[in-house]
Order: sequence, then C-alpha cells, then structure tokens
Amino acid sequence: MPQTIISLSTRGSGLYEFTGEAAAFVRRTGVEEGLLTVFVRHTSCSLLIQENADPDVKRDLDRFFKRLVPRSDDPSMGWIVHTAEGPDDMPAHIKAALTQVSIGIPVADGRPMLGTWQGLYLFEHRDRPHRREIVLHLGG
Repeated sequence: MPQTIISLSTRGSGLYEFTGEAAAFVRRTGVEEGLLTVFVRHTSCSLLIQENADPDVKRDLDRFFKRLVPRSDDPSMGWIVHTAEGPDDMPAHIKAALTQVSIGIPVADGRPMLGTWQGLYLFEHRDRPHRREIVLHLGG
C-alpha cells in the first residue's frame, strides 16, 4: 500500500491548502481506485475539506474559530488550566478536537474524487509558525 509523509510550513493560524500535493501523490502511485487516507500527526492543528475558490471562506472560518475558542488569556477562558505552552495552545487543542485529524477521500480514475470547489486543507490553530507532517496513505 503506497504511503508518504508531506511536510507543510505554516506562518501562524489559518488554512493551508495541499490539494495539489495529495493529487500528485495519488498520480505517482498509479492506483486507479481506492481510498486516500489523510492524517495529520499533531494535536494543535487539524484537517478540512473546504471551498478553495474564494479566499474569504478561509478568512471567515479562521475568524469564526477564533471567536468560538478564544486564546486562554481572554477573560472568558479563565477556566483553562493548561497554559504552559502559551495562551494559544489549549485553544488549539480544543479546535483540533472540534474538527478532525483524519479524512478519507475516495479515489477513482487515478485521482481524488473531490468536488469542483473542494480543497484539502491543514487548519493551523497555533499563532506561531510550525512545521506540520501529514501522512497520505492510499489503500486499494
């Protein structure tokens, strides 16, 4: 079963598209039909399939999650205990718990069966830049 790890560098919170890298991996395998499993190896970021046509969607999603789960130095988050790694860390874990760290995408005709406006994104929940590893596995 073909498998690879891709590395993405983030510049802080937000959505980082890697649809092209995932599609290129599927093409290189030569597998025509199967299931692409995408898994991120971290607990403070997550994965999304989301619209990739209008950049406002990415900005709005990032802003929504910042409002939903503010940094731990926000007065509304005074209940948070885990603060050793900074005020963005525990909120990042909560955001990752609300989203997903693994996605399955059907593959047909040697390509991921994403819709016309769908893109595959790493959703970085930390404020600082990070290097993230994403495992791509193609099962037949």
